Amino acid sequence: MKVTLLAEAELRRCVDLDLDAVAKVEDAFTRLADGNAVMPAIVCVEIPEQRGEVDIKTAYVRGLDSFAVKIASGFFGNDRYGLPSGSGMMVLVSAKTGVPEAVLLDNGYLTDVRTGAAGAVAARHLSRATVETVGIIGAGAQARYQALALKQVREFRRVLVYGRTRQRAEGYVAEMTPRLGVEVVAAGDAETVVRSSEIVITTTPSREPYLRAEWLHPGVHITAMGSDGPEKQELFADVLGRADLLVCDSRAQCERLGELHHARTAGCLPSEDRIAELGEITSGRRHGREHDAQITICDLTGTGVQDTAIALLAHRRAVERGLGLQIET
Repeated sequence: MKVTLLAEAELRRCVDLDLDAVAKVEDAFTRLADGNAVMPAIVCVEIPEQRGEVDIKTAYVRGLDSFAVKIASGFFGNDRYGLPSGSGMMVLVSAKTGVPEAVLLDNGYLTDVRTGAAGAVAARHLSRATVETVGIIGAGAQARYQALALKQVREFRRVLVYGRTRQRAEGYVAEMTPRLGVEVVAAGDAETVVRSSEIVITTTPSREPYLRAEWLHPGVHITAMGSDGPEKQELFADVLGRADLLVCDSRAQCERLGELHHARTAGCLPSEDRIAELGEITSGRRHGREHDAQITICDLTGTGVQDTAIALLAHRRAVERGLGLQIET
């Protein structure tokens, strides 16, 4: 029996944040909403002494030959060691025999891509078509991937970024100005970012909410992707109550882990007819944004169907290019 080992450098050659990746992730959301995926609850191991966590996510999508099991870590003190905060790997398993087919040693790269792609899917269906300014809160890896992914589905002229430190925000400005080809400016505070932007993307691992309801304005879309654990929260609970449309990547998962979890605890949810799953919208069963004045929010906690989708795309392209090391087990 042979297993293919693929290193991060090889996977980067196979997968980028392009429209194909966005399409694969969008299709995964549709399949999940249609009942064509089996997605168990996330297994999460907390390591509080190191501000760390390890998550295991997976999903079997009916009709596909293989599925992914992902181990992903986020250790938010790793900058003191000169290491990125995120890492991980994916194992591709045969849906016919249960035999491992490939190990994707991506160090979190594929997670970054599929998370960025989910943000692009959300913006495609929920943001205004005409965008002048995009606001990014956080200046880490996802602050970069979300902006690059958004560029696939929306044109914009300016990015406002607010980071944990001025130095991190200025580093983001220096790197992302040429990559995005637009003006990128470091903002002095989160309030300025929200009030000045048509699309706001929150990308922090904050355990204390900071984005306030009074900063919202007609037409704003917020993609909140930092709250992927029960103790994390970026938006004050009443922000969700202000939404004309609140969309979850997985409602059951957001009820346990996301911004939805905190809003329900505080009794600040909008009415049921204003809450949807992203797959319901990508499948056409529910409407996304219907007019420019709507306030829309997407709660992204990261789903196993995204991991299966991006792992299969990476593996297929690697096989086509003859990449990877074959080992006998």
